[in-house]
Amino acid sequence: MALNASRNDLASGAIFIAFGAYFALEALRYDFGTPFRMGPGFMPVVLGGMLIALGIAVAAKGLGKPDKEAAPPWPLRGIVLVLGTILFFAATIRGLGFIPVVLIAAFATALSSSRNTWLSALVISVGLCVLCLLVFVVGLGMIVPLIGPWLRF
Repeated sequence: MALNASRNDLASGAIFIAFGAYFALEALRYDFGTPFRMGPGFMPVVLGGMLIALGIAVAAKGLGKPDKEAAPPWPLRGIVLVLGTILFFAATIRGLGFIPVVLIAAFATALSSSRNTWLSALVISVGLCVLCLLVFVVGLGMIVPLIGPWLRF
């Protein structure tokens, strides 16, 4: 028996429900309190419950409404580049330093979209690097080496 439902809506609803349930259950470890004297677990439980309700609504909307077109193929290039740059950033921020890591990570992430050219990815990465320097180093005073020990000769 085929399910007459939108797979996209069902998958989105399931993801919302899973995240909401995870955060609500994790927040139950904290003191809940009362609505007038909220504990640290109150808001995460309430927001997790709201996320579960949203997931149920999204999934219910998809029932009885099949997808009009076939699902597009998974964008493996984007998935690999975005996840790879996150791992690259975490592994090399102390060794390479802030500027090279942000430049490389932003460049690779910009190339994850097939709509970006090499030149647009370069412009995006330089602009993002300048913005990150202004926000994190200048604005917030984050102490991080701009050029790491791996690049000092």
